[in-house]
Amino acid sequence: MGWSWIQDTALGKPIEVFRFPSDLSSCDRRLCSSIHFTSQDWVTLSDGTGTLYLIHILRNDQSAAGKWELKFNQELGDPFIVLHSVLYTRSEVQIIDALILSIEKDELDVEGSGFHVSLEWISITCSPNDDKYEILKRRNLHGKSVPHYAAIEPDGNSLTIISYKPFRFIADETNQPEEERMEEEEKKGKEVRELFKMTFALPEGAGRAVLSSGSVEVTLAKREVGNMWAEVIAGDTQGEFVADPAQSAAIAERLMHLTSEDLNPNPDCEKPPCNAQELEECDMSLEDSTTLCRFDGNTTKATHVVNLGGNQFLFSLEAAPELMPCFSLRHDVDALMWQPVSSQGDNLWDHAATFNALGYVQASKQDKKFFTCAPNFSYAALCECVRRIFIYRQPTPVSTVLYNRKEGRHVGQVAKQQVASLESSDPILGFQASNERLFVLTTKKLFVIRVNTAG
Repeated sequence: MGWSWIQDTALGKPIEVFRFPSDLSSCDRRLCSSIHFTSQDWVTLSDGTGTLYLIHILRNDQSAAGKWELKFNQELGDPFIVLHSVLYTRSEVQIIDALILSIEKDELDVEGSGFHVSLEWISITCSPNDDKYEILKRRNLHGKSVPHYAAIEPDGNSLTIISYKPFRFIADETNQPEEERMEEEEKKGKEVRELFKMTFALPEGAGRAVLSSGSVEVTLAKREVGNMWAEVIAGDTQGEFVADPAQSAAIAERLMHLTSEDLNPNPDCEKPPCNAQELEECDMSLEDSTTLCRFDGNTTKATHVVNLGGNQFLFSLEAAPELMPCFSLRHDVDALMWQPVSSQGDNLWDHAATFNALGYVQASKQDKKFFTCAPNFSYAALCECVRRIFIYRQPTPVSTVLYNRKEGRHVGQVAKQQVASLESSDPILGFQASNERLFVLTTKKLFVIRVNTAG
């Protein structure tokens, strides 16, 4: 089916709204600048050298863009990009939470890449009336892969991450509550070095005149309390491990709540202890599969961990400014949109939309670079590295009912697939969709394609 696409020229002349206060060209490790619209009136910005900026937009009738005023900027360390930010009020104080990503050297990773991914969750108090802004809290997470998705809940209480490798919070005493810090110090004061005793039997005639027991005992103090040693010398399996009776009893007591005298004490319960059909999937290591993890911002503990299994992550999108970004997963041949929700229960997300067969179609596009959809889910689009753009519309009713001879059924709706080709061979660097238009940024031009008619 042929069609024509329209390059939209209705946009006005670009207006400069903000300029970085210093020259950034001299920075050797500079990343691309990144921006996130925290709210209608606030912008979180990174210059790519390691400085975070907060900008307040003052609305007026003279300019649709408003006046951008720099309210806060601070050097944070390594160059980073802004992933997400939210604005909320707590105890009558406005707070902006920003999530930033950087790549750091990992001196302990001698067998891997030597680097880890750092996510920093920063809370900044905002007082526009007295022009006072300060960092309230900084929390760090480390992982071994760049996350597919990372977003803060609108109320600032939790963080959701989708990644191939897990992320973990890194302890920071400066952000630790005083009560927890004192408890840990008291616990450390009570700790004693854990001892490990080795007994060597002496051969006949060796030292037996002096040692009536016929053996020599060597006692070592473990550097890390609590670690169980499978062997004393790496690779040497000689000897026998004899557990201390008191230690064995303590371990058994800690595991008591996980055991039962019966194999299945309540076989007729609504939720049986396991499903034999799911054992294979459950045996998969979370280290080697994509997981969704929700962290509590106060305890820094994971409240939910979901193994996404074979549901490939496709893309994410901010469909509504008051909600967390939604994300798309492949389910069989389809692409399903999921909207994360702020909830204390087990309901982590709601189904938002389905793009039929799009999961299968996108897999055939080997050169795809960006993937997105309209905020109202009326169409999805992906682009290749250069020039070509593919648009997939949701099914719409047709004026005349069609008949599918192969399947022997009538068809009342048709989903159109369309292709646009830019008049440029420059690499595509950016790709965003509104309900009516696609915005495609190359190294030299910004192309605007009208997809739907407003209204």
